[in-house]
Amino acid sequence: MFAVLKTGGKQYRVKSGDMLRVEKLAADAGEKVQFNEILMVGGDDLVVGAPLVDDAGVQAEVVDQIKGDKLIHYVKRRRKHSSQRKKGHRQQLTLLRVTDILASGAGKSGVKAAVGASALGAPGPKVTMTNKTEEAELAAEVHNAAPEATAEAAPKAEPKKAAPKKAAKTDGADDLKELSGVGPALEKKLHEAGVTTFAQIAAWTEADIAEMDEKLSFKGRIEREGWVEQAKEKTK
Repeated sequence: MFAVLKTGGKQYRVKSGDMLRVEKLAADAGEKVQFNEILMVGGDDLVVGAPLVDDAGVQAEVVDQIKGDKLIHYVKRRRKHSSQRKKGHRQQLTLLRVTDILASGAGKSGVKAAVGASALGAPGPKVTMTNKTEEAELAAEVHNAAPEATAEAAPKAEPKKAAPKKAAKTDGADDLKELSGVGPALEKKLHEAGVTTFAQIAAWTEADIAEMDEKLSFKGRIEREGWVEQAKEKTK
């Protein structure tokens, strides 16, 4: 019987008695561990997981914690007065001997699950998982507690302010844009100053025109464009 297991981001095809080197596990020499991520089990019948084979496992004994072959890391920058650097690295590995392949019943075996050493490097409570049942219970507890923790940690969002309403069009107002040189912006200024009809403009005196020029910064536009004369024509 053989199995294909997954650990440390890699896949391995193993059978009972094989010696295997995998990414470092959190286990001491002589301990027995169980791999629960099984992608395929072969024997009398071939079982392919979707993606994992349910309740299957591979048990192995930890022989030793070792280091892999030295890998040379060489960096050189292709520039004038460039720098260069040479570094060596030896990956930490775990040497295992495969003892058993379980097509079923892995969840009740009682053997400690194989956990990568990097997974235990982060601070937090130490958790020892013995089988798939305990893994499922732990995942359920984390899932149930997550919404409450998120609700407490996340600040309450402030309610959105309503967008200011646009001013309604004045009833009975004339379309002042019909005057020469008056666009939407100038019409808005005139409305804000209380001028909404041609009749009001037609009745302006020289003093009124000077006041509007000063108030709205028209700079002689009223006389230059002839608004008063145009307004008188439109009120006839």
